[in-house]
Amino acid sequence: MRLVRLIALACFALAGGAAGPARADVVRAVRVVSQTVGSDELLLALAEPAQVAALSHIADAPEFSAVAAQARAFPRIDKTADAEGIIRYGPTLVLFADYSRAELVEQVRRAGVKVLIFDRYKTLEDAYANLRRLAVELGAEARAEAVIADCEARVRTLRERLHGVRPVRVIAPSTYGVIPGSETTFQDLCDYAGAENLGATLGRLRGHEAPPNEQMLTWPVERVVLAGGSLEEQLALYRRVPPYSLMAAVREGRAVLIEPWQLSCVTHLRVNAYERLARALHPEVFP
Repeated sequence: MRLVRLIALACFALAGGAAGPARADVVRAVRVVSQTVGSDELLLALAEPAQVAALSHIADAPEFSAVAAQARAFPRIDKTADAEGIIRYGPTLVLFADYSRAELVEQVRRAGVKVLIFDRYKTLEDAYANLRRLAVELGAEARAEAVIADCEARVRTLRERLHGVRPVRVIAPSTYGVIPGSETTFQDLCDYAGAENLGATLGRLRGHEAPPNEQMLTWPVERVVLAGGSLEEQLALYRRVPPYSLMAAVREGRAVLIEPWQLSCVTHLRVNAYERLARALHPEVFP
């Protein structure tokens, strides 16, 4: 499979060399507006700076975006941007997600602008597929393959380190009255980081659901996964919120901290979250 990929990339490079100037003109002509933070992350991983017309309104917010610092170099659409507010940036392509407002997507399409809608993002393989889809539009296929190869290498290394370890039993509380079960970005994070998500295995929760408060008090929670700038601040918050305030793990401070965006990342950058959570839960296997 690796040989086939290398041959394909070589053929692609040769083909690009034969029609270099024409292809370069096409690449330069692409101007992209990204409407969601997930597509911001994909776009900034692949695009030339001149191809980025504007990013989402939260592209520079570190609590939501993995590329907040990088995003500050580019324009951002307004939070309430309508089709006119997007088209004013002169895009040839607009990136949406399947949860973007349907009427907004249709208005942009009717204006004659191409749209790309991302509707699969639950797994790392979905993230790879999205990178490849966007790369075709940007003329950045080789760059996408390089990003994917780097992620695959890091995941292999992580699996080797975690081989044979016992998964740590965890939950990810929230103040919104729900916790993540199966089929969530947190479950994906646990699958790669050597953790057992008790919301899925004992709670039988799917997606984000209301926690079974009384039942949760009997769960053997070993670590609570929190997101924010300060572990002590986050623990202090949950020590005031039932049922978490009644849990031994919370009272005793048995918690680990990750970046806020890492709980909900839907792109290839979730690999950063795998590594951070794995290091926090299994320090014994990391130098």
